[in-house]
Amino acid sequence: MENGVMLLYLLLFIFLFFWENTKVLASDSLLSPKGVNYEVAALMAVKTKMRDELHVMDGWDINSVDPCTWNMVGCSAEGFVVSLEMTSMGLSGTLSASIGNLSHLRTMLLHNNKLSGPIPGEIGMLSELQTLDLSINQFIGEIPSSLGFLTRLTYLRLNGNNLSGRIPTLVANLTSLSFLDLSFNNLSGPTPKILAKGYSFTGNSFLCTSSSEQTCMDVSKPENETGQSPKASGHRRWVISFAMGISCTFVVSVLLLVCWVHWYRSRLLFRSYVQQDYEFDIGHLKRFSFRELQVATGNFSPKKILGQGGYGVVYKGCLPNGTVVAVKRLKDPNFTGEMQFQTEVEMIGLALHRNLLRLYGFCMTPEERLLVYPYMPNGSVADRLRDPHQEKPSLDWNRRMRISLGTARGLVYLHEQCNPKIIHRDVKAANILLDESFEAVVGDFGLAKLLDRRDSHVTTAVRGTVGHIAPEYLSTGQSSEKTDVFGFGILILELITGQKALDAGNGQVQKGMILDWVRTLHEERRLEVLVDRDLRGCFDLLELEKAVELALRCTQSHPNLRPKMSEVMKVLEVLVGQSGAEESQGGTNINSEARDPSFSRNYSDLHDQSSFIMEAIELSGPR
Repeated sequence: MENGVMLLYLLLFIFLFFWENTKVLASDSLLSPKGVNYEVAALMAVKTKMRDELHVMDGWDINSVDPCTWNMVGCSAEGFVVSLEMTSMGLSGTLSASIGNLSHLRTMLLHNNKLSGPIPGEIGMLSELQTLDLSINQFIGEIPSSLGFLTRLTYLRLNGNNLSGRIPTLVANLTSLSFLDLSFNNLSGPTPKILAKGYSFTGNSFLCTSSSEQTCMDVSKPENETGQSPKASGHRRWVISFAMGISCTFVVSVLLLVCWVHWYRSRLLFRSYVQQDYEFDIGHLKRFSFRELQVATGNFSPKKILGQGGYGVVYKGCLPNGTVVAVKRLKDPNFTGEMQFQTEVEMIGLALHRNLLRLYGFCMTPEERLLVYPYMPNGSVADRLRDPHQEKPSLDWNRRMRISLGTARGLVYLHEQCNPKIIHRDVKAANILLDESFEAVVGDFGLAKLLDRRDSHVTTAVRGTVGHIAPEYLSTGQSSEKTDVFGFGILILELITGQKALDAGNGQVQKGMILDWVRTLHEERRLEVLVDRDLRGCFDLLELEKAVELALRCTQSHPNLRPKMSEVMKVLEVLVGQSGAEESQGGTNINSEARDPSFSRNYSDLHDQSSFIMEAIELSGPR
């Protein structure tokens, strides 16, 4: 009987799927009869069903041709809506079934709002959806079986709602899921075998832990419906009474224990609850106690400080097993709730690449948020370029080009290979670390999103450093991959010049952007003036020209004119290949007779005309 109902449901869903997609295909090539983009119409239907007390959707307009500039909406390079990031926006009301018309959607984050009503089954039509988070809301009804048709879905969170009914077999059978959280709902019935790599369904009082239908039915039926003898029924009542007595005793004991813990340390109850719920789910990360990190850092001694900036203070620490770590103590820990913090930390922890700073673990208390990373013995690129007290070896030309390539590879992974994608929003020399082999390691990725207040009804909070921020991000607060491309272009110029992005040029009193200075010298064909004096003239002129041209392409005013990071990486791979070939023949001096005679001016004299003295203004980001 159940198989027949499931088959009927499947046929109905397929019919609806093709019906809706027929409409979508027609909309892809044509506007609606009223001239409205079908994605605009879908988003406006979503807006209509929600109550927006904080006015975060005020900029959504039915007359818009393109929704890509709207708050909380992200688009692909082709202009399709691919992400809705509406986390912690105070939204209430219901979720419109029109959400199913956003056929290109890959990421939908609606957690930590007050949305109610059923979860629309039309979400199952979003065939490209990869990340779905509807947790910490007030959704009711059953989990739509149609979610089981999302074969690309890797991340699904429905925890912290009022969902009831059974766990759909189609959802349990999703093999693509890296993480499934159905905890703290009102789910019932037998628990199917879940094929997700990591999952949690704790906090569902009516969920039967047995996968046997008959076993769960026997426990739930009244005695007069089991068809058993009165003796058997009496025995069953005795067993149930005994089990309930044991359960009540256990519950009372737990409550007494919790009260004692609460008395011992205030607010520890909630932290214990969070740790119990998520310790398994974030199994690839270690959860540290605050005391462990206190001991490791000498009670956060000022002598242990490695750097500090807008995100917090970084301390050097040593764990009991001898592992040396860097402990980042985040500022303003109340920017995000506990559940959201855990979600974002897990997303960051899943990003694994040789050119990304690996996250060892984290610590969370009601008052503190800390992240634990491996210690980078060679510090940051900024340290090597500009700190007069930093013990060198300094960075030679070939090493600087390899650092730019390693950084590009890390950003390509974040933009094009990570799921969900991560935009750094603060690419600069201070955030590029160097391991023991001077390999570039991108640090602090994801922290801008992790600590974003999202309290503005127009834009998200701008994070970054003046001189590194793309103009469209600074003016609108709307960031994209091209925001990072701009910052990377400035990083190339930092590597070439050894200077900060915002300084005073030409030895004058006036202040200006290093980018303006570079553009002027590029037009005048005097690029040798740019080069860091620490290189002592040892660099390749042709490579310098190509690197500057690449940096200028990356820093064009309009984001659409900037290349993708994968395109940047290919250029640098060719450039570094040339550097590697020349390195085997020894360094090359710009004052060599073999060079173009137009570049034979005295190197030190040129640099005496272009010293920099002004510090960059920090909005955020570590130093």
